Amino acid sequence: MKNILTLLLALMFSGIISGQQTIDYLFKAKAFTKAGKPELAIDLLNGVLTGNQTDFRLYINRAEAKMIKGDYSGSISDLNNANSISPSSGEFGLARIYALKGDAATAVYHLELNLNSAFRKSEKEIMLDPCFSAIDNKPEWRQLLKKDLYTIYESGISEIEYSISKGSIDEAKSVLNELKTNYPGNNSTLYAEALINFSSGKFSEAIKTLTALTASEPGNEKYLRLMAKAQGGVGNQAGASDIYTRLLNMEVEDADLLIYRAESYRKTGETDKALGDLKRYLDIYPEDKKALSLAGRVEAASGDNLKALDYFSQNIKLHPGDPGSYIDRANSYFISKSWDWAINDYSMSLDLEPENSDTWLNKGIALLNSGKNEDACHDFRRSLNLGNKRASEYISKNCIK
Repeated sequence: MKNILTLLLALMFSGIISGQQTIDYLFKAKAFTKAGKPELAIDLLNGVLTGNQTDFRLYINRAEAKMIKGDYSGSISDLNNANSISPSSGEFGLARIYALKGDAATAVYHLELNLNSAFRKSEKEIMLDPCFSAIDNKPEWRQLLKKDLYTIYESGISEIEYSISKGSIDEAKSVLNELKTNYPGNNSTLYAEALINFSSGKFSEAIKTLTALTASEPGNEKYLRLMAKAQGGVGNQAGASDIYTRLLNMEVEDADLLIYRAESYRKTGETDKALGDLKRYLDIYPEDKKALSLAGRVEAASGDNLKALDYFSQNIKLHPGDPGSYIDRANSYFISKSWDWAINDYSMSLDLEPENSDTWLNKGIALLNSGKNEDACHDFRRSLNLGNKRASEYISKNCIK
């Protein structure tokens, strides 16, 4: 078994020579670490690093895996290597490691180095990081928090983002008005305004602001992410996919960008491109429910219902408690007029989510097509009682004698 694993890893590493991007290995390593398999992430990155010693991100990610595994010394070594390639890139990781070790003074030292660097972390990222809970009662940590680590407008932006996350748009607008008074024309203030407009459904206004911001800061990840969402909001899926491509070309370490771009490609009818992104994503997260569902829907849209059914069946096998997975497969059976199979899957979905009016309606239509009018009328009435007005048309045509 060990020899087989070694061979598989060697084949993966050979992809570097054949042109596979480093970002794909970072995606995969992150997936292993996230799944609680840090040893696989370490094995993968060990092989990559034999052929690439110049990308600090490889060391950062291996350090994270080693930290989770409990190898603090190895993690520190990797973070120092990252610093030697790109100064200050490993400081935040070092702060986290020393916090876990209970060494508050050294943790604070490295965190302050991070805050004074191009890799500066936001207040939210620091406060939500569980590593620092190990030193939250230490005097060095409390003393650090008393300092003005962030400017007034940085704190204001964080407050606006928090208010929006909890749906308090008016609170966000109030903070924005203060920022606009004190920091007119500041890019961060303009971003906050665009964020509020986006969250209020004013996508075109958000795009207008973001167009200017991305022109002045073309590599700003936060601006580009919001721009992509806003383009999707106005229905410009081609524009959204272009921006997701920019982010992927920047090698942003977020594999979910592949899902977002695939969804945009699906809406523009570029099924081959969508499937390419989804297959790449499923190579990283082979059991991901959203990716399997989207892959099935893209295959169905391309006319290959058999492949669609394969994806949907795999999703049901992996996620038997998810009603949406049964609906996906039922819809595929519905399209192919396999009424009994569709009825079975709609029924399974309703066992898990009995208040879904659309599912009751679709199951009723399938029953109607299979000649079971009485059962169909029962389902149409259930759908109507749950608020689905479309069911009334079926009731009037088929259930009123």
